[in-house]
Amino acid sequence: MPALPPAQIDDTLAVGGDEIDARKLRTRMTVQVRINDTGPYRFVVDSGADTSVVGERISTALRLRPGQPTMLNGITDSQPVQRVFVDELELGPSRLFDLEVPVLKESNIGAEGMVGLDALVHQRLMLDFEKRQISVDDGRRKDTRMDGEIVVRARLQRGQLILTQVMANKVSVDAIIDTGSEVSIGNAKLRDALMLKNSRQFQTITVIGVTGTPAELQLIRVSQLKLGSVTLRDVPIAFADIPPFAVFGIDDQPSLLLGTDVMETFRRVQLDFRERRVRFQLRKCAQVVRISTTGNYASRLSTDNEATCRR
Repeated sequence: MPALPPAQIDDTLAVGGDEIDARKLRTRMTVQVRINDTGPYRFVVDSGADTSVVGERISTALRLRPGQPTMLNGITDSQPVQRVFVDELELGPSRLFDLEVPVLKESNIGAEGMVGLDALVHQRLMLDFEKRQISVDDGRRKDTRMDGEIVVRARLQRGQLILTQVMANKVSVDAIIDTGSEVSIGNAKLRDALMLKNSRQFQTITVIGVTGTPAELQLIRVSQLKLGSVTLRDVPIAFADIPPFAVFGIDDQPSLLLGTDVMETFRRVQLDFRERRVRFQLRKCAQVVRISTTGNYASRLSTDNEATCRR
């Protein structure tokens, strides 16, 4: 494919779309969703999942028709799961029809369901970490603009936005924004490219996937992570060869899932699937923000052009 243009500074971006009642679940964001004209239900927004999910209680209460079993590729493992048919899923101004989605336990999802790429692929999704709100807009509508944002271009692969303008300690990285994960995770190829092979450098953390399976990951602070012209410093990243890297076809090069621990460093993050771009709205210049992966890490935000900071 042709070379992507360099990251652009967009000083006039604005949030478009309808605000959806949402709250923050630690650092993940949840929204109100209606299923088959019932609800609303509280769903996690997971931009790293290729399918939406409903909880067992919704499936039972609405007597959703059983579908075909499928293999679900989560962060910690891959498992066969049962699917059901959803006649209509309503998310803000958008309605999707005739979905066949997996059924999982609410205790593993952390909500009553999960909104995945099948519901997001034609949308503009704005996560406002300052107001703890989510906006969803039809990607075909003309976008409005707002100041203090950095635009990073992406390519589209299996419905997923793959950011190619990302660097970790000068190593070029393919990155996916994963709003369903509170931990940013790199694959073994990224770990090896960063020459982080000494086990004494790492801290071990345990994460639990949506299937309820725990997994141990190696965690370390990476001194510099660049997203376009934005630089984050001392960023905690865990490392493991987890299924999503293969699902989205980025397992053969240094790759990274950017979790909400990194995303909440920004004031707002917009994913525009139709236009293949991600927009980051900065907080105040050189503001220190907490990244909550391990509880006490602080990461300093800076830019190549300080004029892009929100004053």
